[in-house]
Amino acid sequence: MRFIPDRFKHNGLFIVMFFITVMMIITVSVTITWTTIRMSEQFFIKKFSITNSKVMNQVKESFESLNYSVVIASNNLLSSGNIRRVLTEEESNAEKMNSFFYMSQQMKHIKSNLDAYEIEIVVAGRNGVNYATERNYWPISDEELRKSVITRNTLEEPKRLMYQYDHRNNQITGLGDGNVIVASRALMDRISGKVYGSLYFAIQESEIRKFYSSYTSPGNNVYVLDKTGVIVSSNQGKLIGKKADNFLSYASGMKNNSHKYIIKNFMGKEQIILMEYLPSFDMYLFNVIDKQTAIGDLINKKEIVLISIGIVLVALVIVFLASRRLTNSLSRLVKQIANASKYDFHQYVCETDTYETRQIGNAINSMLDELHEYVDKLVLAQKQQRNAELAALQQQINPHFLYNTLTSIKFMVLQGGKEDTEATINALISLLQNTIGNVSETVSVKQELDNLKNYVFINQKRYGNRIKVNYFVAQDCEEHQIPKLLLQPFMENSFFHGFNHKPEGYINVLVWQEGDNLICEVVDNGDGMEGSLESNLPHTKRKQQLFSGIGVKNVHERIQLIYGEPYGVTISSKLGEGTKVRIYLPIKEI
Repeated sequence: MRFIPDRFKHNGLFIVMFFITVMMIITVSVTITWTTIRMSEQFFIKKFSITNSKVMNQVKESFESLNYSVVIASNNLLSSGNIRRVLTEEESNAEKMNSFFYMSQQMKHIKSNLDAYEIEIVVAGRNGVNYATERNYWPISDEELRKSVITRNTLEEPKRLMYQYDHRNNQITGLGDGNVIVASRALMDRISGKVYGSLYFAIQESEIRKFYSSYTSPGNNVYVLDKTGVIVSSNQGKLIGKKADNFLSYASGMKNNSHKYIIKNFMGKEQIILMEYLPSFDMYLFNVIDKQTAIGDLINKKEIVLISIGIVLVALVIVFLASRRLTNSLSRLVKQIANASKYDFHQYVCETDTYETRQIGNAINSMLDELHEYVDKLVLAQKQQRNAELAALQQQINPHFLYNTLTSIKFMVLQGGKEDTEATINALISLLQNTIGNVSETVSVKQELDNLKNYVFINQKRYGNRIKVNYFVAQDCEEHQIPKLLLQPFMENSFFHGFNHKPEGYINVLVWQEGDNLICEVVDNGDGMEGSLESNLPHTKRKQQLFSGIGVKNVHERIQLIYGEPYGVTISSKLGEGTKVRIYLPIKEI
């Protein structure tokens, strides 16, 4: 049972090469197959859409022909003086009978322009006189007509011939039966501009459907929508009068579509949608074709996939045999190298098989001859280097601190004050005894804070008590060991650089335990600076001035040298708000 894992372990290169090759072959095959099917679909859809676009144009021409006939008829009605007189003047019953006779004769003549279509005409005057060529064709009473939305919209735009769907009629007649589209226009005197009535051309929806019914089939449907999104005509009669807002979104999306079509999910199926705008009707003509019905039988996806799978399988067999042959000799060499550690690197590898593996074996044997000597020298050199670096860092910190402290005492002597000078010198003596005199690399948190308090005492004697220092230390942290002179450089920075613009402030020293880490912070509310920085790597001139001190730099380097890269110093600051220095240390004995 242990033989199989070891075998795979020593054949890792073969497994990786084979796996990568398999993934590449499968990826390329799937991509090519998908691209082929996709491009084929797009090709057929494009050709199909071009053909259907021509059909849509023919249907659109039929709509325009209807509109042209309606425009001619409406212009004849507008120019008829007899009709205007009947709709504007008050007449006796005998005169009305005579006028209606002439009006009916004239209506028959005007309606002859519409003989190609089944359309009835209704005129209504402001004087209450109404006339219809066939009242049963569009069953609406005079009162209903006067109060209808169709009449209101017509009178709001008297110069425009508009087409509107009679929603009222759909509610009366039921699902899709007797639907009427009304072309209406105001009767207006061309000279005075006074509206004296309105005219209506009632067009049965079935008449509109004749324009495209010969082009529809199962899976190929046509919808005519008005600008409000209501379906006013369709070969799907049950949808007439229904709202279809998604079609309006398709229309807005297709205005800038160079392909003249889009593919969307509609009624639970993926559909090819084509659209034409009918400007004369202010309506949209949609042709919706089921994608599966249109191109499903043109592309044999199953056959394409099976061919691709067959090609992939043949390629995998070839790749397996070729890769295995190329990596056998290398696998044997890897197994020998892996076993070398069991013999303390004294077991040589066999220099056989291919030229490349022989050269590698020869190089490895030469390397083994020198390995022990090199390792011994390296260990000794690293140990010496670490000791030298630690000693150099310690020697850099002590003179730097001593120089700044003696400078402070110098100013105090110049200012006078024997008692203050004596107290400061005593504080310095105590500080030197615990830093320079103590050869240990680490001290307890309590000892470091005692040293820090002496340092703060010296600086407060020099600068006064304008900068207050507070200490917040958890009791369970006082005996933890930390590197010596850890906090002093940051306290020095706050005293010398943190309060150049503010007259007073505070510095807080905080020490607490957080999990397996010891956190030390030096926080002031001084001048601060823009942005923040990690460790001691300043990026601006202002930051370089504040944090380029040798003590600050070496604190971070000492921590990482002793504990490793996860630990060290981070500094964050905000201009005008202050600076926070956080030191991360592990909790363990050094």
